Amino acid sequence: MIATAVAALVLIPVGIAGVTASKTLVAASVFRDTRDTAERIAYEMRGGALPMGAAIPVPIPSVDLIQVVGANGRILATSDAARNLPQLSDVRPTPENRVISTTSCLPTECLHLSAVRVTMFNDSPVVYAGRSTPEVLASHVLDVVVFGQVAVLIALASWATWLVTGRALRPVGTLRAELDAVHAGDLSRRVTQPPGDDEVAQLARSVNGTLARLERSSLQQRQFASDASHELRTPIAGLRAQLESAQLYPDDTDIESLVDCALRDTDRLEAIITDLLLLARIGSRVDVAKERVDLAELVRQELAVRSDKLPVRVDLADGVTVEGVRLQLSRLLGNLLDNAQRHAEHGVQVTVSREETPQGGVAVLAVENDGAEIPPEDRERIFERFTRLDAARSRDAGGTGLGLAIARDVAMAHRGTICVEDYRRGARFVLRLPVV
Repeated sequence: MIATAVAALVLIPVGIAGVTASKTLVAASVFRDTRDTAERIAYEMRGGALPMGAAIPVPIPSVDLIQVVGANGRILATSDAARNLPQLSDVRPTPENRVISTTSCLPTECLHLSAVRVTMFNDSPVVYAGRSTPEVLASHVLDVVVFGQVAVLIALASWATWLVTGRALRPVGTLRAELDAVHAGDLSRRVTQPPGDDEVAQLARSVNGTLARLERSSLQQRQFASDASHELRTPIAGLRAQLESAQLYPDDTDIESLVDCALRDTDRLEAIITDLLLLARIGSRVDVAKERVDLAELVRQELAVRSDKLPVRVDLADGVTVEGVRLQLSRLLGNLLDNAQRHAEHGVQVTVSREETPQGGVAVLAVENDGAEIPPEDRERIFERFTRLDAARSRDAGGTGLGLAIARDVAMAHRGTICVEDYRRGARFVLRLPVV
């Protein structure tokens, strides 16, 4: 409808202007011929070359109606074609306006003619030269033809727009139908991606990317639920076993030992639940109070409140500032330090620096320990929840198995990355965030 309206708004004025311009040009051409003929006859009369009563010669064949009319209205001379016609017009030019072009209708036809005053005297005769009104001006044939063409063009524009729009939106309809078929129980389906790189193809790619992320998220949630239930069930089962044993054998139960074991299991449950709640909060609207954070100052504050068993060396570049949630960044740093202290043999090193990339400045926070190296094939897996590589990384060594997963989610929520890089003397965890 919009295309039809636009086509009509453009083509109808163009058609009207075209018809008007064509008729104006034709009329101007006709009046130019009649005026030239009348001027020529008047010139010949002034020179005495045209005797009264004789047949007037026709200079221009198309202008064949010529009359010379005296001041008293008597026809003094005429062309052969106008011999039996009444006076062509009653218009009489004045001395001030000696040439007049006009139209006149006789009983049998309408004329386009020019009237020229021969002299400036009051009794000057008037020469009338005219011709039948051209068909293009006398009828509406030109109007009908032009506006018929305009109507056809508007219809063609509407049909072409309908066809092109339908063809362009057909992939969108297919995409909608395929999206309707996707449900929460099966996120593995993908929409058909049309060829090319237009907006619809980009939309299909975005939809497939979103479905892929949803599928990964769903799989992670299911795996997470399975792992979390297992991790929570273990301390609960141990706690229940101890309490049942104390209930069955009250005389043989060491209350102090029982309470210590129960508190340890309770502390572990509390730590796991706290980490799970933090994972659920990261990236949500719960924590939106972002601020500028100097990473060097953040490291100093974190180390000042810790009591680590192994020494921590630092190499901190001041002025490396990022924007983020301070508590989350502090938790990320704490988790990296806890992991490093758990697996280091002699010490830990923390480095803060700045890198320049084509995309801009990048803040780099590295935490290194001199413990066992992490195999390349495991460097991505250790950031999954409840992942432990071997017995050395067991729950007996402390931790909930969620520290590195929390660190990764915090980094992603701050538009950064965290990874394990090659390090000859142990493990090196590197966090990269965009600087302010």
